[in-house]
Amino acid sequence: MSGIVLTAVDPATRHVPPSGSSPAPTGDEALRIAYETHGPILLNYLLRLTGGNRALAEDVLQETLVRAWNHPEARADDGQWSRGWLITVARRIAIDHIRSSQGRPTERLDEHVEDRHTPVDGTDQLLNRREVRAAVARLPERLRGALIEIYFQEHSVAEAARNLSVPEGTVKSRTFYALRALHEDLTSRGFTL
Repeated sequence: MSGIVLTAVDPATRHVPPSGSSPAPTGDEALRIAYETHGPILLNYLLRLTGGNRALAEDVLQETLVRAWNHPEARADDGQWSRGWLITVARRIAIDHIRSSQGRPTERLDEHVEDRHTPVDGTDQLLNRREVRAAVARLPERLRGALIEIYFQEHSVAEAARNLSVPEGTVKSRTFYALRALHEDLTSRGFTL
């Protein structure tokens, strides 16, 4: 076995340290060194790519370093992080983020939420109808009959007078008093008309 030198391979990075040197740092320490060494340069590069969007640039930088940590090919033979690899990956991630944001509508703050139209909820209308019908049912029969003929059956005053067998003037006055009684009943129950 002459001439063959066996060296230990660091399983975390799959990196063979050069002979006579200490092994390259691994784990959190390696990631910290990558950030300190290449972070500022990558961040400036990413700020230009993202049009000055610092939040997006920082997100891409973080994702780039995580990918570098998970890929041994991001390091050169001497254990140093490959800036070319980092820049290439950062550019690809930034392009992916930019393209995906172009496919979505622009997000805007909803400063005036109360001004937005909300879908109509039929529950309130149903409850209001019930209350109005109950209030109509509480009216005296003579007033209720005139109100039903004019507003619910949509008959003219002459038709209502004929159906109720009363003069037209009586239909008008009963309708007036029915509406006033209905208004008083509903407002006493908390309705605002």
